[in-house]
Formats: sequence, structure tokens, C-alpha cells
Amino acid sequence: MSTDIHADERVVEEQAHLDLVYARLDRMRANTERRLSSTLRETGGTPQARSERESYERMYTDDLTKFDAAEHNLYFGRLDLDDGEVRRIGRIGVLDDDATDTTLLLDWRAPLSRPFYLATPAAPEDVDRRRHIRTRSRHVRAVNDEFLTLGDASPDDVGHGDVVNENALVAALNAARTGEMTDIVETIQREQDLIIRSAHRGVTVIQGGPGTGKTAVALHRAAYLLYTHRDILSRSGILIIGPNDDFLTYIGQVLPSLGESGVLLSTIGNLYPGVHATAEESRATAAIKGSLRMVDVLKRAVRARESLPTKPVPVDFDTYQVTIDSALIKAARTKARGSRRAHNLAQRAFLRAALDGLAQAHARSIGSSLLDGSQLLSANDIADIRDEMSHDADIRRALLQYWPTLTPQTLLRELFADPTAIRKATPGWSEADRDALQRDPIVSGDDDLTPADVPLLDELAELIGYGTDDAERAERARWRRQLADAQDALDILTGSAPQDLEDELDPEILMAYDLIDAEQLAARQTETQRLTTAERAHGDRNWAFGHVIVDEAQELSAMAWRMVMRRIPNRWMTIIGDTAQTGDLAGTRSWDEVLSPYVAQRWQLRQLTVNYRTPAEIMVYATRVLARIGAEQDAPTSLRSNGFEPLAIGSDVRERARTAFATAERPELTGLTAIIVPDRLHDDFVTAAKEFDSSPRVLTVGACKGLEFDNIVVVEPSQIVDQSPRGYSDLYVALTRATQRLFVVHAEELPEELGDMTQAAPDS
Repeated sequence: MSTDIHADERVVEEQAHLDLVYARLDRMRANTERRLSSTLRETGGTPQARSERESYERMYTDDLTKFDAAEHNLYFGRLDLDDGEVRRIGRIGVLDDDATDTTLLLDWRAPLSRPFYLATPAAPEDVDRRRHIRTRSRHVRAVNDEFLTLGDASPDDVGHGDVVNENALVAALNAARTGEMTDIVETIQREQDLIIRSAHRGVTVIQGGPGTGKTAVALHRAAYLLYTHRDILSRSGILIIGPNDDFLTYIGQVLPSLGESGVLLSTIGNLYPGVHATAEESRATAAIKGSLRMVDVLKRAVRARESLPTKPVPVDFDTYQVTIDSALIKAARTKARGSRRAHNLAQRAFLRAALDGLAQAHARSIGSSLLDGSQLLSANDIADIRDEMSHDADIRRALLQYWPTLTPQTLLRELFADPTAIRKATPGWSEADRDALQRDPIVSGDDDLTPADVPLLDELAELIGYGTDDAERAERARWRRQLADAQDALDILTGSAPQDLEDELDPEILMAYDLIDAEQLAARQTETQRLTTAERAHGDRNWAFGHVIVDEAQELSAMAWRMVMRRIPNRWMTIIGDTAQTGDLAGTRSWDEVLSPYVAQRWQLRQLTVNYRTPAEIMVYATRVLARIGAEQDAPTSLRSNGFEPLAIGSDVRERARTAFATAERPELTGLTAIIVPDRLHDDFVTAAKEFDSSPRVLTVGACKGLEFDNIVVVEPSQIVDQSPRGYSDLYVALTRATQRLFVVHAEELPEELGDMTQAAPDS
């Protein structure tokens, strides 16, 4: 096709884009806003009308949010079928609001859109031509055509292989990074689409090397599932777990750009309600906390709080004195443990049994002191004594010190702060492992909590029943109090009206109690705004999600997996990772090892094999490191070569930081650049960045998980290898973050796998 014809086609597509899509979209937005304003005016003061108004407001606001979020490159593709049908593909579906409801845009997730991603010359799916339209704001910047059947096209115009939208894909890959992940909705490839639209309702593991688009596929799968199963997932929600806060920020705009919101994004450190764990600890300590040995440790810590008195404890009751001894508490403890309930939930059984034993002992004591020495109190008398004791604060306090109400944070802190408690909870452990758990407590807040602590808190919550039935009872009690307060408020309003109200006031005048009852008033006080599914799920530890996606899943410890699985009882999950990149000592090298305890063999593995991110020049070295790791999987095949050979830059130790920052700020580099350093050099380099007034980010390997940059400077790869038993996996991650250029700055000898890297002077 000639250049002039392409120019004409571009003008046509631009006119279609502006007139057919955005003009209609603007009108639909205006109509939505007009209907919302009309509804707000028309709905009056009754509770039912206000509820209806709020429902309309949420619905219309959601519509407007979707249009705004999807506006960037809303219309990106077109299919010309061999029967003459034309399908226009967009981020969201758009219907003309006339009586015919004509489809202006097909949602990319709709079944009719699939040929845009699946059609190849070998299997054209009835597609004659696939067109990709690239826009910026509301202007078309490029139009690329692929002819999938020869027809009148020249052989050079026909697409090749399994890579679809190849020109658009290469342009997207070569574009500079912005610091936020962009969606791949225009350039989804066949192997990715098959995973995104998988109908499997169990666990799907997406295994792929660096740059294969695992995260993008998972996010687009979330959008697809919300589109296909909205009736289920709009109520239960989708949880996406990422490796760190930077990663969540990086991916945060992908789903909104696809017209979806309300998905909960979280790290393991944030997954327990009310906790944001960011404190640091050694890798060895995190590995110990992540092991399944901790389940028994925590069980013993809870049982240690179900104690016995070391000597009889006298307590005043009425005009008598009763005694709490070891036999009484042991019998009550046996009853409570026999209930098979969690600690806090079994407290009622303990207290009931202890009070019963104490009342009977007191009755025997009273009976033996009577004049005839033989009269016994009746069962009703004993019941009265037990009831009276249950309301005696001193007796309750004395009994409950042997079965106290526990909270996860307090119990965990007290355990780790007490060497004796640690020793009792860890029989058979080495002293080194015990010492690794110990730390000083803090006065308040969660500043001492690490991400590895959070699964332990969740495990303790299960063991003690925290945030379950006891919390529900407390919430019901709180609601009853609020309901009573609301009724009191209405009574005051009613009582303040004149006694002869009916005679003196117009009967059409409505008072507060005519418009709202106590329950509605209490609800208004409690719920000042309607929470989204994600917001409600975030605050509820027992929320059951409809689907869970775990990214960088190879890093999760066994304890973290227990925590995640509690959130997804239906086991409908998408797990993304690469076991060759496992850097966490508590992480996994085997998906079967992770999943067998929960789903046995009922899971499927899907592989991604094409590396879209990392140029072939960099993958030469990354592949050698992968071989050193000994991973079973092959390195992914790089889609492109950019001609930039990685460079190794030697430096003196004293000039190492200066050399790294100077390299990161070379004038020929474009886009985002990051410096990846060994853990022990991180603080020094952060300080140096301020000294040199340098803008490139300084990251450890753990912090750069899941991220990508145009250019990467890796500092002292030998130290990265040596800092952990899984150091080569860390180096593999570090080398594969770049989309364009890789530099290695070193004062120490390079690892063998990088030994022949082209050397360059610091100022070259």
C-alpha cells in the first residue's frame, strides 16, 4: 500500500475516531450527567427516595469514571472480515444511545474481539485485514495494517508468525518508560490471550521468565474476569497481591485504564487489616518466620497463656472468701479446650466451667458450716450463687487471668520480647534460630512489624479467634447501643414538639420521626458513605474473595501461603511467577510444593516463552546466570535486538558511587534509569544520591521485583551473588530489569558469567 493511501486512511480513521467515538462518548457523558442531575432534583426527602438517588448516583458516577479512565486510546483496533463486516475494538464497549443501540465499539474482552488477538496468517479466523490505530489524546498518530490473507496485498504486507500487531508491539516496547505500567490491550499476543481468557475455575499458574508479560497478562485476566463474571466478582471482589508498595504503584493505573476499578491491591505486609508492616529484618530471620515450624510455635505461645495458679488465690465474695486453685482452673481449662474452639471463643466455656466449680465449692463450704452440719444447698441455690459470681468483677478478673482475652499484635510482641517464652515455644530449636526471633518491643504503633510478621498475626488471629465470632458479637452489641442512642434522639425531637401539635400545625408538615426511624438514623450515623467492595474487603480479615491473583508468587513463604489461602476458599486463583527468580530464602522453587497441601494436583501450568522486555544483547549474560542457578526452565526468547551491548565499568571503591551515578546520567540515555545495589550498599548510595543531587532511583533487588526501566546500572554483581544463598537468582532479576541498556559498575572482580562483558572507561 502506498504512503499516500496510508495518509488518506489515517485521515478517515481520525475522522471516525473523533466523530463516531469521542463525539458519541461526549454526548453519552453529557446525557449521563444530565440524568444524574435530574435524579438528584426529582428524588425527595423520603428514605426510599434518597436510597434510590444514591443508587443512581453510584451507577452514573461509575459510568463516568469508566469513560474518563478509558479515554486514552479508547479506540485502538479494527477488523475487516472477509465477508465485509467491520468490527471496531476499544478499551470498553460503547453503544449508540439511539433506539437501535448500535455498537460503536466492541469491548476488547467480548468474544467477537478475539480474532484481533488470535488471528495469524496460518489461522486467519476469517479476518482479511487487522488494523492497529495508535493515538495520543484525540489525535491519530499511526495506522498499521496487517493483511492475513494475500488477496490484493503484496507478500510484504502479509503478517508473519504468531506475533500479532508486530509494528505496534515493537513501537510499544521501544517507547520510554514512564514509571507506571501501561496496559497491553492493543498488543496482546496469542499465547497471552489464551491465558487471559482461560475458562479454568481452579488454580492457574503462569510461569514465565523475565519480560514475558506475566504481570500484564494477570491484570488483563482480572479485567476479563470482571467483564465475564461481573455478577459474582462485583460482590466478592478480586484481590491482587504484589511484592512491594512500589510495584503496586507501578501497576495501579492498568485496571482503571481498562475501565475497571474496585480491585483490592495489597502486599503481604498490608494484607492484615489495620497493619502496614514495613520494618526491616535479616533474610535469615524472615526465612525462619516464613517456615511452617512457626505454626507449632504460635500454638504453644497461645497455650502458654492458658495457665494455672502456682498457689491458691483467695478472693472476697459477699461476706465470704472463696479460693481459686489449680484443680479448679485445670478442670475449667479441660472443658474449654474440649470445646475445640479458638482461644478467645472458648473463653465463655472456661468461665462457665470455672464459675460452676467455684459456686459448687462455695455451696459445700456454706453447707458444712450450717448448724446441723449436713444440710446441702439446692441446685437452684447453687445456680443463684453462680449467677451472682458471674457479675462479680473481682471474681471474673481473678479467673480470666488464667484464660485472658488475647490480641495477635500483643501476643506476638510479648513472645518475641521474652527469651524464656521463645525457649518454651521452640523445643528442639538451635539457639541461633531462637536468637533470630528475639527483638525489643516498642511502646506503641506498628513500626516494629515486618512483612514476615503479618502471616504470623493472621495465624494467631485464627488460633485465638480474633476478628471472628467474638468481633461479630461486639459489633452487634455496638449496633444495639447505637440504635438505642438514635431512638433516644428521636424521642427528644418528639418530646420537644408542642403538645397540641395536631391542632396548631399544618398536618402536611413532616417531623423527623415521620421521615426516618431509629434504625435508619443509626445506619446513617454508622455509614456516612457507601464503601466499595474493595474497601469493605480491605477491613475484613474474614472476607472471601471471588478471585485472587498473586504476582511474584515464588517469593511467598509457606506461612504467607496459609494467609492467602484463607482469603480464597473457592481456590479460584491466578498465580504468576518464575521459580528461577526466587530470592527470598523462604520462597519456593516448586509450584507443586506450594499447591499440593491446598489443591493436590488440581491446578494447571501455563508457560510464557517470549521475552518482550529484555533485548537479546542483555539476555546473553542473563541466560548464563540462569544456567548457574540450575533452573529447569529455559530462558525466554528475546523478541528484539537493539544493538546496545552491555558495558562493564571498573572503578575504585572510593569512586564507585560517583561512577554509578555518572553512568546513570549519561547524556545519550533516555527514559527512566535505576541503580540496583547490594543490600548492604543501599543506604550509602541513597546518601550519595543526595550528595551528588542525582535523580536515578537506588533500589535493592528485592525492591525492584516486578519493575522495569529503560536503563539499569548494576553495582557490584559479585556482592549481589554473595549476599544470599540465592544470590544468583537475585543477579538474574537485576540484569533483566532493562528494556534498552545495561551497565555494570564494579570495583570487585565480576562473576564468571559476566567476565567477558565489554569493558568501558568511566567517562566513555
